[in-house]
Amino acid sequence: MVLAEMDRAGVDRAVIVPPSWEGDRNDLALEAARQHPDRFAVMGRLALERPESRSLLADWRRQPGMLGLRFTFHTDLQRPWLTDGTADWLWPAAERAALPLMIFVPGSVPLVGAIAGRHPGLRLVLDHLAIETTLRDDAAFAQLPELLALARYPNVAVKASALPCYSTEPYPFPSLHRHLRQVFDAFGPRRMFWGTDLTRLPCPYRQAVTLFTEELPWLSGEDLAWVMGRAVSEWLGWPLP
Repeated sequence: MVLAEMDRAGVDRAVIVPPSWEGDRNDLALEAARQHPDRFAVMGRLALERPESRSLLADWRRQPGMLGLRFTFHTDLQRPWLTDGTADWLWPAAERAALPLMIFVPGSVPLVGAIAGRHPGLRLVLDHLAIETTLRDDAAFAQLPELLALARYPNVAVKASALPCYSTEPYPFPSLHRHLRQVFDAFGPRRMFWGTDLTRLPCPYRQAVTLFTEELPWLSGEDLAWVMGRAVSEWLGWPLP
């Protein structure tokens, strides 16, 4: 199904994040990457609160199709892990293993700067511009200055994904454009990654693509190529063909 959606939208490759409601399992996503290595790769899940998980990072990328790890810190259970010591082992371990991390940290963005500063070899991607899932329109971007402040760390990138979910406007979601420009001006084309979160988009997948490729006149040429896939491919170590 997703291959058909990708073909209709003109998307060549996709990074899969296994769904949280299935628990910390990666087998189905890895099987998709095994069957279609030219179309899929995986940012896997790991139960970071379990001591037995710590021994898995050294060999994490030996799993065919696996690029790195993705964690969420937005629930009442997970948010304290950033400050109570639960996640402290993760940052140096991922840095040693050269594993890129995608993290969703709405409400906790200032904490990321300290992590990035202590671990300059750790590649971090902030998902969905760190926007809380319940917010819409201007309220969704009220904390954007905190995100933009992280641009000073060269090991921090942002994923401009799921953005139609944060707008009550119809396509082309005009109020999103000025916020995207601010992110682009701060992080540049090599650290701002297009993305979708296809499973919860309120618009057709193709519109999530053309929002960037056709509706942002300031984004074109080589900059557009970086944002639409080249940059994230390099950041995650998934070389383009």
